[in-house]
Amino acid sequence: MFNNCDGKSLNGTRIGFFGKGGSGKSTVAVLLARALRDQGYHVCLLDADSTNVGLSKAFGFDRSPAPLLEYFGGMVFSGGSVTCPVDDPTPLPGAEISLDTIPPKFFVQRDGITLLTAGKIGELGPGAGCDGPVSKIARDLRIHIDQYPGVTLIDFKAGFEDSARGAITSLDWAIVIVDPTLAAIEMASNFCDMVARLKALELPATMHLESPELIELANQIFIEARINGVLSVLNKVQNPEMEEYLRKELSARSIEPIGVIFDDPSMSITWLKGRPLKGIEAGQEAQNIAKALEASEVLVNEVEI
Repeated sequence: MFNNCDGKSLNGTRIGFFGKGGSGKSTVAVLLARALRDQGYHVCLLDADSTNVGLSKAFGFDRSPAPLLEYFGGMVFSGGSVTCPVDDPTPLPGAEISLDTIPPKFFVQRDGITLLTAGKIGELGPGAGCDGPVSKIARDLRIHIDQYPGVTLIDFKAGFEDSARGAITSLDWAIVIVDPTLAAIEMASNFCDMVARLKALELPATMHLESPELIELANQIFIEARINGVLSVLNKVQNPEMEEYLRKELSARSIEPIGVIFDDPSMSITWLKGRPLKGIEAGQEAQNIAKALEASEVLVNEVEI
């Protein structure tokens, strides 16, 4: 059971998980959610992957939450009110919510962890449109639980698309999951470059926007981006030699991982069978990752002071 989390360094932070397909974003998100809960945080995990499923079962919940797309009025492509942030950077109305004010079907929770789902495009049928509205929910959602801001973790879909839509502008940290593939190493490098350009005040593409007001708003969102930086976690590492090689390749790109999770076939089986995710060694390493994340936040705050 969680403790009172007043004064903890990660309170109020929003942390996004990114990576190539199959890198293990959801696995690390689940493990870190539990680790942060065990360290005394209220944890809210937003499933912002519009195609992947199974997070509720990985936590052992007996149901999946209803999609927030429904709560906010549905996709614009289907006549709803939630727009794509690329076409319409306007903030999502009512995106700051308290769990005691929304219907309970939109979340599930147990022992200090709350799970919400932005939406699944597969449920909407053929021709439903792109999943940009899911990105807008991920970008703008602010959640309060029992008067505490807690920590919000956001599990994004694979690839760069959500980041290109500006979803990273509202994050405090982006964590890129690196599995033992060259594609994952290059993605981590490209992600760091993208965030560095964002912090250097590089503006978004707005040639498609006809309204000067929308162009100004899009630029303002990027200028005011709050992201501190990019962190990485090694996942599915099979042996120390592989870990050493990955660290060397990432170090050559000025990336130092904050943790490593070794390959555990039993966790793959739990995803296959839809069972609660386990893994003693992985859980212990997630505790170390949580502490490293806290240390990164403290360091940033000290620099700002």
